Amino acid sequence: MILPILIHPDPRLKTRTEPVAEVTDELRRLADDMLETMYDAPGIGLAAPQVGVMTRLLVMDCVKDEETPARPMVLINPEVIGASDDLSAFEEGCLSIPEQYAEVTRPAEVDVRWTGLDGKVHEEHFADLWATCVQHEIDHLNGKLFIDYLSPMKRQIITRKMQKLKRERARA
Repeated sequence: MILPILIHPDPRLKTRTEPVAEVTDELRRLADDMLETMYDAPGIGLAAPQVGVMTRLLVMDCVKDEETPARPMVLINPEVIGASDDLSAFEEGCLSIPEQYAEVTRPAEVDVRWTGLDGKVHEEHFADLWATCVQHEIDHLNGKLFIDYLSPMKRQIITRKMQKLKRERARA
């Protein structure tokens, strides 16, 4: 089922989420719905608060090449356990801030630990777009948006555009 995606500004997008206590069928359904929503948007990552669920769950798939099989990932209670000193800048966007992009600098590589839908702990080293995406989505779980890395003026301009978009959508 495709879920509605919250648009900034929304207080839920600025709220730190609660850890997941156990992997349930309800959580598995939510993960499936979030993946379907992410692919439909289309996007490469989606965090639970973006669909109004205040729990530490994110989905992502950074495979862009049509020839490469999709790699949908579900990360429960993810945490960065290591980060490179090297930084990289990517032009980031966000499904909760449609059609707005800005360059954000983050660690180029990160090691992440999370619980999978199988209930087991997983760890993986992420680089390039995957590293940027997982950090962006973990930020969502901590109530932080990519525009929080921008200057106050740029952030204000984007927020005003989103307020206007929400008014237009409400009238439609």
